[in-house]
Amino acid sequence: LPGLHVFAIAFALEVSVGKTNTVMALNNSDVLLPCIFTTCIGFQDLVFTWYFNSTEMIYHGKIKNKASEPFLVGRNPRVEFVGSTTRKDNNISIVLKNVEFSDAGKYTCHVKNPKEKNAQHNATIFLTVVHKMVEADNTVTLIIVGVVGGLIGLLILFMLIKRVVLFIIKKTQDGKKECLVSSSGNDNTENGLAGSKAEQKAPPKA
Repeated sequence: LPGLHVFAIAFALEVSVGKTNTVMALNNSDVLLPCIFTTCIGFQDLVFTWYFNSTEMIYHGKIKNKASEPFLVGRNPRVEFVGSTTRKDNNISIVLKNVEFSDAGKYTCHVKNPKEKNAQHNATIFLTVVHKMVEADNTVTLIIVGVVGGLIGLLILFMLIKRVVLFIIKKTQDGKKECLVSSSGNDNTENGLAGSKAEQKAPPKA
């Protein structure tokens, strides 16, 4: 069916910026803006464009086919292409050099593939520019881990002590039982009391 064919084609082209769509960069540093694309049926004369805040074009490139690397059509002077499309991944990542606070915002990686009836797809990444990188304070996490670890350790110690104590009590009780049986048997036999071995003998027949 034609409708199903168009539906399948529309979802053949995919663009991704990785597991997270947020990037943090230090002021005056270089930052990588990752982007890869996948296509089920290959590509021919593919066009890709990077936009800043949806309107400002900062990089524009074309790729003839899988056997060739992209060639530049136009770019911002501070943007450098660092990807490769002849390797396993169709990598069209760029590096933004000497980032400033004004560079913070939304970056869109847009791809159009004429081989898929000009199917288009894009992915967005958000850049935050900071004055200095703040290290995450893990003090609370370390305290929680320490307390939980300590409680688990105390619980294991308590269980071990309980087992040892129960073992000692059991051994003590078993020892007392053995003593009682032994002394009871000796006393009855020696003193000729009821239940002694002497009285348990059968009387002689007449």
